[in-house]
Amino acid sequence: MRAAVVERYGGPEVVALREVRDPEIHDDELLVRVEATTIGPTDAAARSGRPAFARLYFGLMRPRHAVLGFEFAGVVERVGSSVRRFAPGDRVHGALGPQPGAHAEFVRIAEGGLVAHVPAGWDPVDAVAIVDGFLTAIPFLRDGGRVRRGDRVLVNGASGAVGSAAVQFAKHLGAEVVGVCGPAHLDLVRSLGADRVVDYTREDIVTTGERYDVVFDAVGTRSFRECRRVLTADGIYLSTVPSLPVLLRTRRARSTDSGQRAANLFTGLHPLAEKAADLALVGELAAAEAIRPVVDRVLALDDVVEAHRIVDGGHKGGNLVIAIPAVE
Repeated sequence: MRAAVVERYGGPEVVALREVRDPEIHDDELLVRVEATTIGPTDAAARSGRPAFARLYFGLMRPRHAVLGFEFAGVVERVGSSVRRFAPGDRVHGALGPQPGAHAEFVRIAEGGLVAHVPAGWDPVDAVAIVDGFLTAIPFLRDGGRVRRGDRVLVNGASGAVGSAAVQFAKHLGAEVVGVCGPAHLDLVRSLGADRVVDYTREDIVTTGERYDVVFDAVGTRSFRECRRVLTADGIYLSTVPSLPVLLRTRRARSTDSGQRAANLFTGLHPLAEKAADLALVGELAAAEAIRPVVDRVLALDDVVEAHRIVDGGHKGGNLVIAIPAVE
């Protein structure tokens, strides 16, 4: 099968398309023909080895896993002898973990892994685009921020894959939402339900004097120290990008409801059962049209290097999807 392979750390140019061995499945696994996958900041970190702490997981000297990519949507090609929930021909979506491998024509995943049937009528692009951002945003806002109806939530990086999901889920929870993004995506964030949208090139949100119960920095560009001035007395700052000040305060964030707090939840390391429940919730909310996938653009697997360049640029709106044609 063809796969996008990374054998050394570096820029987008280190990604190469190669022929690699097809996955071999065990009795409890599915072989899925991938029709669509995503490329995001996690893949960029795994490819570049930056920030430095990323190498603790992805490999100290070179990438531990040659094929990147976590999210996938596709068709079940074959199932192991003990698999009961899925059959060949089923359309599925989900995420691999802890090891990546979705930037390829086939993936294998356990029946008990993070995989579910695709809602009826969904195409592969939408099916994969709705996975990653929401599986991150939901636990951050629900469990970390404990967002309730009437809370004020500020989402920094509101147009990205995680930020666009956060705007929608915070509104679903009944919050008043202010989204921060660049000028190219103001209309997008408004369309997702944000009560107000701030163009960060024209207004510095931390100097307005407004207060928020939750500040969710989905892109890691504003520090807890900066954001404390816009938090309520018992507000919480959440960031998807770990920093030492946030890591030192994370324990306090989980043990008290008083005082300004900060946290990173490391959602990718949450128990599988919790992530599976959230994937089911995503399907329910999408079926009820309470949330929707956001896609910046769709590129072919042959354009994987360009896809990495776009992600490195940091200005996409929603998910960057890689469509993989059927194997001849």
